[in-house]
Amino acid sequence: MDERYYIIRRIDGDYAHLERTDAHEDELLLVARALLPEAADEGTRLRWAFLQYEIIE
Repeated sequence: MDERYYIIRRIDGDYAHLERTDAHEDELLLVARALLPEAADEGTRLRWAFLQYEIIE
């Protein structure tokens, strides 16, 4: 299964702008906050695997 790593750069209402940290991408990924862990905030590091996000340290 594919794994990807992100950091939340900005929260804009019901959406979060994620920057990929394990590969270069020109644009931020826009994700509905409902798909993120409840404790996620700007600066939180995330791992995406098995179709869900989890907070990593």
